[in-house]
Amino acid sequence: MSELRTKINDVLGEAKTLVFGQDDMLEAIMAALVCEGHLLIEGLPGLGKTLSVSIMSKLCDLEFNRVQFTPDLLPSDLIGTMIYNQQKEEFSTKFGPIFTQLILADEINRSPAKVQAALLEAMAEKQVTIGDKTYKLKSPFVVLATQNPIEQEGTYNLPEAQLDRFMMKISVDYPNFDAEKSILDMKLSKISDLIAKITSDDLITLKSEVEKVHVDEKIKDMIIRIIHATRPGSEYFNSSYVDVVLAGASPRASIWLYKIAKFKAFMSGSDHVTPEHVLSIVKGVLGHRVLLTYEAVIDKVDVKNLVLDIAKEQVG
Repeated sequence: MSELRTKINDVLGEAKTLVFGQDDMLEAIMAALVCEGHLLIEGLPGLGKTLSVSIMSKLCDLEFNRVQFTPDLLPSDLIGTMIYNQQKEEFSTKFGPIFTQLILADEINRSPAKVQAALLEAMAEKQVTIGDKTYKLKSPFVVLATQNPIEQEGTYNLPEAQLDRFMMKISVDYPNFDAEKSILDMKLSKISDLIAKITSDDLITLKSEVEKVHVDEKIKDMIIRIIHATRPGSEYFNSSYVDVVLAGASPRASIWLYKIAKFKAFMSGSDHVTPEHVLSIVKGVLGHRVLLTYEAVIDKVDVKNLVLDIAKEQVG
């Protein structure tokens, strides 16, 4: 167990020598790979989102594909299509870039609804339908998607159903002064020389070890209370938020709070989950699942701080 934890720390340590000032994003990517969940990364261009994913795929020895989402992208560009072979007089399947272990959906909100729907099937069912055949995707299969929070011209907002498929949504900010200064001395040759530090088999073993982390019944109750407290009409919902919260989090939020809290406990060397482990991931797990009222959006209520306040009220 400690050996596996050391391997993860080695991966993160190596990645942090190449991606400066984005420790939270690197740790979130690692959590996604171990827990086999999908991650939505929101941030302005040039903050190292694509670089981080590429580096983590190399360090974890995973097959990696990147797809630049654009308004003219077709579902077949992502999942593949049937091609007719005139010589053999039969159709053959041409597989798309989604047939990999780690896929980076760059600027996911630039693609139209049909492409997002094709990606949704892969995220939800870990399978893809081409023609009349269904193909299972490789394991682990993780979607890491990026989107620009500012530039909204020519974009298609992700529907709530697809947002809910992401285990976490994290926001990437500018690096601090020292981190940005370090970027100036970065040599791209170091990235091509990267050697894998863990394998797919290690990730599978890590996943089973994380699942063994103990969660007390009181912590489970606390997780469910937190989720119920985001839902208007629930007995745990604070009436002072009635003009702020339009809709609460789904049961998937409970599942991911539970799973990622176990990962946090494992990484801290603990054999059990504490309230602090749960609270540390509330913003990332619930921030994109709780919908605000129109008035709250106009008042610029910070949904991430709101869900953390809601969660803190249920700790006890």
